[in-house]
Amino acid sequence: MKQETYDLSGEKISIPIPENYKDCIKLIKSDYYRHSGKQASFLKIWIGSITRTSMRFSIYMRLCEHKGWLFPFTRWRMHGFKKYGLFIKAGTRIGYGFNIHHCCGIVINRKAIIGNNVDIFQFTTIGSHSEEAATIGNNVYIGPNTAIVDSVKIGSGSTIGAGSVVVKDIPANSTAAGNPARRISDKTHPELILHPYPFEEK
Repeated sequence: MKQETYDLSGEKISIPIPENYKDCIKLIKSDYYRHSGKQASFLKIWIGSITRTSMRFSIYMRLCEHKGWLFPFTRWRMHGFKKYGLFIKAGTRIGYGFNIHHCCGIVINRKAIIGNNVDIFQFTTIGSHSEEAATIGNNVYIGPNTAIVDSVKIGSGSTIGAGSVVVKDIPANSTAAGNPARRISDKTHPELILHPYPFEEK
């Protein structure tokens, strides 16, 4: 699996870039692990996704990351999730263990960089009016009804409270909330990141 490294206010985060469908399946398995805390075969994940929208979306989103022979079909299937208000374009840089809770009303700009073991909840927007969107570190918890605007940086280990509007950088290992969001605590909440996937930094 190829890795791309991004700078996050002095911290380096590595994002996996699949080079084949085997790599895509590894990413799908990492997302499933975040959901369930269990390892499973791709077949079991596929069968389980029939009744679980978030995993079904994850499968097609991850398969879209490789422009192989399945790409036209998987991109077409991604359009079907617009009825849930899910707008995450193929090729968005997203790390291992992406965990979508309550799979509705989520919009992510294609230029966003999302680290490993990130939790995102319903009615959240990561948008931008410029050429760059947000960079989000590893092990970040983003509560529901959150807006993350333009090219802000959210450090690893941070917690963003529900209903926040993030317009300025949030330092690592802190809790932020409000409109506009500001740091309200240096306390971290690792217990909110259930079943963190054991990714490897490069």
